[in-house]
Amino acid sequence: MHAEPFVCYRPRPERAQDFASLPYDVFTKEEAREAVARRPRSFLAIDRPETAFDPSHDMHAPDVYEKAASLLADRVGDGSLVRDGDPCYYLYRLSGDGHEQTGIVAAFSIDDYESGVIRRHEFTRPVDEKDRADHIAATGCQTGPVLLAYRDDPTLSTIVSAGTTATPLYDFTDAEGWRETVWRVSRPAAVDALRTMLELVPRSYIADGHHRAAAAARVRKTLREAHGDTMGAPGTEPCDRLLAVLFPKSQLMTLPYDRVVAGTAGLAPDALLAELADRGFAVGGPTDKPIRPTEALRFGLYLGGSWRELAWEGGVPQAAVNRLDVSILQDQVLGPILGITDPGRDPRIRFVGGHVDAGALEPLAGENGLAFALRATPVGDMMAVADEGGIMPPKSTWFEPKLRSGLFIRPIRTGAERPLE
Repeated sequence: MHAEPFVCYRPRPERAQDFASLPYDVFTKEEAREAVARRPRSFLAIDRPETAFDPSHDMHAPDVYEKAASLLADRVGDGSLVRDGDPCYYLYRLSGDGHEQTGIVAAFSIDDYESGVIRRHEFTRPVDEKDRADHIAATGCQTGPVLLAYRDDPTLSTIVSAGTTATPLYDFTDAEGWRETVWRVSRPAAVDALRTMLELVPRSYIADGHHRAAAAARVRKTLREAHGDTMGAPGTEPCDRLLAVLFPKSQLMTLPYDRVVAGTAGLAPDALLAELADRGFAVGGPTDKPIRPTEALRFGLYLGGSWRELAWEGGVPQAAVNRLDVSILQDQVLGPILGITDPGRDPRIRFVGGHVDAGALEPLAGENGLAFALRATPVGDMMAVADEGGIMPPKSTWFEPKLRSGLFIRPIRTGAERPLE
C-alpha cells in the first residue's frame, strides 16, 4: 500500500479545539445551521457552506462552494490556520471512556483505491459524491479524512507507539468528550520507517468516508483530463492521493445500528410473529425489559408494547454479506414481510445508530410501529464482505468516535505554491 507524508494547513494549537468539527455528513440541514450559529468560526462553516445562505438557497449552487473557498482563505489570512511546509505524517489518537485508537494520517494512493488495495463495502450516491467533489474543486483541498482499517501488524504498531512518546502537537477534549491528541512525524528517519512499513500493508478497508474517497478520485480524474499534458506522471501529483487515517482493526469500535419501522404492513402482532416463525426465527416470549443482543443472528424485537428475542435458525448463507445480521433482517423480515425492499429510500424505516439504549427505540416505534435492536457489526465482518467484493446494506456499521474534520487540510492544486490565495 502506498501512503505518503504530505503538506497541510492545520489550525494553530490554541485554535484546534474550537476549529475542528464533526464530519459534514452527521448533521441534517437544520442541525448544521444550528451548530454553525453556535460556533461560527468552526470548520463546519467551511464544510457546510450553505449555512451562510438563506435556507431556501440551493445548497449545491456554485456560490455555495465559492463561499467555502472564501471562508477557508479567510482562516489562513487571519492566522487561524498555519501551513506545514515540509511533508510529514501525523499520528492521531482518540480516547475516552476506556477506549483508545491511534491512527496514521497520510496521503493514500488513489490508484490503490481504484485497484482494490483500498477496499470498499458501500455504494456511493451520485449527488453526495458530486457535492464533496465540488467542495474539493472549489477549495483546492481535501479537508475531511477517510477512516481506513487494516489488519494489525506488530511492527507498525511499535513504530506508532514510539511516535506518541514525543510532545503532542494538539491535545484537547472535544465537545463530545473525546480526548484528541495529534503528533507530528517529521524526522527523516521516522518518516522513512513509517513509509517502509506502510508499503508492507497488503490492503486496507474504508470503514467510514466512502463518499470522500470517491470524490477525491473524481476530482483527480477531472484534473488529469483537463491538465494532463502539464502534470507529472500518474501518482506524482497531490491530486493523485487522498487524505485518510489508518487504524488497526483491533482498536476500532463499532456500535449498533438499529431499525425502527412505522406500521406493521397491515399485520396484527400475532400474525407478524407467526410470519417470523414461518420464515425460520425462534420467537421468544414477551418481556418488558429491552433486549440488546450480543450474539450473531440474534435480534431484539419491540412490538405491541413488549420485547421479544428473535433467533435466526433458518440456515447461514455462504456469502459474507448475506451472513450479516443486518442482511438476515433485511432479506428475511424487512423485505418479504414488511415490504421494505429499498431501505435506503423507503420513508417507513428509520435508522438509529450509536450509543443508544434499546429502550430508547420504544417511543420511536410508538403504539403502531415496531423496532429491531441489533448487535454492532464486527469490523472483521466488514472486512470479509469487502474481501469478497460484497456491498453491505445501508446503515450497516456505525464507527465511533468520529474523526474530526479541519485538523488536516491537504492542498491538491497542481503547481500552486500557496493554493489558498
